Amino acid sequence: MTHRPQDLPRLRRQTLKFLRDPEFALRKTADDDLNAGLDGLADNLAAAELFWVGRDMAALAMHSGAELAAARWATADRPSSCGLLFWEDGIGHVDGHGVQIPVEACVWGPQDGGLALWLFMSRRRLVAETANEQFTLIEDQIPPLVPIYGATLPITSDPVSFAEIDPGLPLPVVQALAAAWLLMQQPLLLERTQVRADKATARAEKRAGRPAPDVTVVDLRRQYTPQDRDPDAGSDQRTYRHRWIVSGHWRNHAYGPNQSLRRQQWIPAHPKGPEGAPLLSTEKVNVWRR
Repeated sequence: MTHRPQDLPRLRRQTLKFLRDPEFALRKTADDDLNAGLDGLADNLAAAELFWVGRDMAALAMHSGAELAAARWATADRPSSCGLLFWEDGIGHVDGHGVQIPVEACVWGPQDGGLALWLFMSRRRLVAETANEQFTLIEDQIPPLVPIYGATLPITSDPVSFAEIDPGLPLPVVQALAAAWLLMQQPLLLERTQVRADKATARAEKRAGRPAPDVTVVDLRRQYTPQDRDPDAGSDQRTYRHRWIVSGHWRNHAYGPNQSLRRQQWIPAHPKGPEGAPLLSTEKVNVWRR
């Protein structure tokens, strides 16, 4: 059985118990630097807003992220200062000495003047992936979310090239995360819903004197009409006899006071050309309409 959005508060709470336990196996074998990093991870995870990204949204983040050459990691560029984001069905892999370790979640937050980014797989996935191995996992000694890699990204006013980030981070995963943050700023493209924690988690949070956290579920709208059109379309006075598909792409979008700020905005694939004209296409095209 796979995890559900309402499971995320419980996964976070139980993972925190491991991270704060000095007897946790990872703690006992870690050096001072790693233990300091785990302390920061625990603080950021405790303060994190919770996000669940659906498989369609994750696919778009992977696709559009591959077209990003750089990203900013400042507070204003994130959906929250600290966050835990779980990707439905996972989002790629980390190379662990020749073993491909699946990435299912990301935690981010401030640390040492930069942005700490941690990647996780779930215990459930770990158990499934090792079911045929010649050893048995002791599940009660493994956190529900297993940290598999951590790095610090620079916080700058200008975008940082992906070529300059920690080479140990899997580039497609980091690009997808940057793209997801940008896509979350486009309400016409996405649907956001709030899911409450399960009852057991809500009771546990109440006993601890905390409100049960909601989970923000992010996915693509099923009905979507792009609002952005090429302002130069048809300006050359040509008469078009067919329609064609413009591929999805990023555009440098002006916003803020007097349109003085810039951020990347995803322009979805959409048809262009005269209404009713035949469509030139060599592949299947999905068109969303309101």
